[in-house]
Amino acid sequence: MKRLILLRHAKSDWPAGVDDLERPLNPRGREAAPRMGRYLAEEGLLPDRAIVSPAQRTRETFELVAQALSDIAGEKLQMQVDPRIYEAPPEHLLQAVRETDDSVRTLLMVGHNPGTQELAQRLIGFGDRYAFSRLAQKYPTAGLTVLDFDIESWRDVMEREARLDRFVTPKGLDAAGGEG
Repeated sequence: MKRLILLRHAKSDWPAGVDDLERPLNPRGREAAPRMGRYLAEEGLLPDRAIVSPAQRTRETFELVAQALSDIAGEKLQMQVDPRIYEAPPEHLLQAVRETDDSVRTLLMVGHNPGTQELAQRLIGFGDRYAFSRLAQKYPTAGLTVLDFDIESWRDVMEREARLDRFVTPKGLDAAGGEG
């Protein structure tokens, strides 16, 4: 089995004169990213590898998530920056997933919308229908999708073959006092 965790970057700022690639997280984003990292750690959703867009907001999101994972689960996660996933269409994201080494059981991808949402929708074949409905309506910043595949090789990831395990948002965590 392979598990793919898709994480949209946390809420970003757009200061005057700053290029899109260099946009940092805003205060809300700096609060949401470690919250999502704590959620991953507490739920035992521990990635073996992370592929991250080169944008400042995705790298900051990853660093805050990784620090929370390290603080709670003792997991040290390294970031692999992949320029192909910056503002990429779902086809490019899927290609990066398929090129993942098969020794990786759980892959975290930190990227952007609309590509992250579109990839999730294309991959999901079954699973939590309520979560799918929420995901299809809106994929907010710091939204997190967990997809499971009954495969041995990442090369075999196909559309409509994933089981949607969950879709979690910071707002949902607030409302549920935990998972959301």
